Amino acid sequence: MAGGAADMNGPASMDVVVIGAGPAGLLAALRAGDLGARTALVTRDEFGGMAAHDGPVPVRTLAQAARLLRDARQLGRYGISVSEPVLDYARLLTRVREVAGDVRAQAALREQIAAAGVTVHEHAGAARFVDPHTLETQGGLRLRAEKFILCSGGVSRRLPIPGFEFTATHSDAWSLTAVPPTMVVVGGGATGAQVASIFTAFGTRVQLFEAGARILPTEDEDVSTAVAESFRQAGMVVREAFGSIERFERTPGGVRMVFSRDGARDSAEAALVVVAVGWTANTSALNLAAAGVETDSRGFVRVDAHLRTSAPHIFAAGDVTGRMMLVPQAMQDGFVAGTNTANTPMIAVTDGVSPIGSFTDPEYAQAGLTEAKARQTHDVVVAVVRFDSTTRTLIDGRTTGFCKLIVDRATRRILGCHVVGERAVDLVQTAAIAIAAGMRVDELARVPLSFPTYTGVLGRAAAIAARQLQVDADRARLAELL
Repeated sequence: MAGGAADMNGPASMDVVVIGAGPAGLLAALRAGDLGARTALVTRDEFGGMAAHDGPVPVRTLAQAARLLRDARQLGRYGISVSEPVLDYARLLTRVREVAGDVRAQAALREQIAAAGVTVHEHAGAARFVDPHTLETQGGLRLRAEKFILCSGGVSRRLPIPGFEFTATHSDAWSLTAVPPTMVVVGGGATGAQVASIFTAFGTRVQLFEAGARILPTEDEDVSTAVAESFRQAGMVVREAFGSIERFERTPGGVRMVFSRDGARDSAEAALVVVAVGWTANTSALNLAAAGVETDSRGFVRVDAHLRTSAPHIFAAGDVTGRMMLVPQAMQDGFVAGTNTANTPMIAVTDGVSPIGSFTDPEYAQAGLTEAKARQTHDVVVAVVRFDSTTRTLIDGRTTGFCKLIVDRATRRILGCHVVGERAVDLVQTAAIAIAAGMRVDELARVPLSFPTYTGVLGRAAAIAARQLQVDADRARLAELL
């Protein structure tokens, strides 16, 4: 492997040191190594970062278990007789660990990074800057480099509320030894919704609290409404605009949350209270001041369009920047930062189409603009196909949800796509490609998508929008002739 060797009196010297081995760090190290830089990748714990150990991989594995339970309960509708499924949570957690291990070994770019000559330091402990060009870790590693890339990720945001220490994070929820009988989830964003949905499927009586007017506040309003209704139908208590939390306190059966709204005090109690109210940069141990790196008012590392920090030789990528805290965007950031540490022309990050989805029940996903956002600057046509009116969803008995397309009337370009229901996350990927390619909706409508498929639902929505646009255009021409 390439890399600078330490002499007896000083630290190892590298061209680039990447801090953090999550999606951003892996791509940054791979790119820097591919461009010939002597590169070291330093990670506090294991290869793969939060995505493999505490994010999408364990979440999706638990969501798969929830899906299998749901599917098993539907077998009788298809003439298949089985006993009622019973969840063994300890065995499920074993499966989660197996999957995480497989991802680290097979799908986390380890072979490619080794082939690029990158020196990898796993289990190095927390890293901190000694001076602008020197890094040391709790494990005794000391590295000097010309340039650095910060990819240390994020951590759950803590609330300055009395008794907050009695609460858990989503990470704690994934590592439980047994399914709790009751759970309060505070925060109706993507993480809170996933925790609430998964444990509802496992049999926990869940109460989901959201301080805002609706859960999933960054989604299209129709998506928020549909998911909240599905959650309630599944037996979950969903409380939106619940007020403000005064304190948490221990009880014999778990934890009580005391909150108030408009002067009226109320409380909710559960065996476990999970707080998922946002994400903040994981920088507390880095001693960024010693390197001259500034953070913004939210605590995220401040970067420019090239992902350069306030220190010209230090870049940052992924969650630590607070830009778009998603795996695909983190990987793109890593590629940009890795490129810009090399002696090549600088490239900038782009804010293109970013499909977003969550593995709740039902799934929800989006690409592009919400309807409300689109209407601010466009004259739009909206086409909605309900899942209770399409062939594949009827075949599978998955009739909850819809596919919604938002199209600019003048250009016929697709502005946004929003889906609730089975395979929503996969379906939106196709829409994202169409949006990124600048396809007109009538062009998408003419693509002969296979039948009967979930992607075909998107084709049907495109056909409805294209037809409406054509009818409107024909009527306008007719009106001009009369």
